[in-house]
Amino acid sequence: MSLRHESAHDRESVRGVVTRAFGGEHGEVVADLVDDLRATISPGTGLSLVAEDDGEIVGHAMFTRSLLDAPRRLVEVQVLSPLAVLPEYQKRGLGSALVRHGLEILAESSSPLVFLEGDPSYYHRFGFVPGGGLNFRKPSLRIPDAGFQVVTLPAYQPWMTGTLVYSELFWRHDAVGLRQNEAEKVAPPVPGSA
Repeated sequence: MSLRHESAHDRESVRGVVTRAFGGEHGEVVADLVDDLRATISPGTGLSLVAEDDGEIVGHAMFTRSLLDAPRRLVEVQVLSPLAVLPEYQKRGLGSALVRHGLEILAESSSPLVFLEGDPSYYHRFGFVPGGGLNFRKPSLRIPDAGFQVVTLPAYQPWMTGTLVYSELFWRHDAVGLRQNEAEKVAPPVPGSA
């Protein structure tokens, strides 16, 4: 198994990994998001990493530029989204390896923070904590408080607080937070509360 930066000839394979990992219609939406986010990545503005097994792309992680609306000024930050591993390769540590590798690279850059929406029980192992606990505000009320997470990197300074502002592409693809039907799957309503 090897980890490396995505290259131009990996694009279709990455799309296949993302589509299968997220499944169905949602997989297509996330794959379209990846295709558009890829165009925003240049040296120093993000990462697109792949996990390769015997010449086959089996995992993918993308870190892209967004902004933190801090009181002093706008701060360039990174968003980890998406993280995808082929179903038959899940639970083997590939996702963890991709996240750790990306964070190591970003820790050596000027990026002070990495945000994500995700399962706290998975991402806490990488140092992610609830964003609200560090005085960060989520960009949408549709993001569950526990799912809005952040990790600080060496370039972080305590004055860097405020609201995360996703890049426009996340909004265009409606890839922010949970829509009502998705939220119900995560936390079904209490009977009789409707």
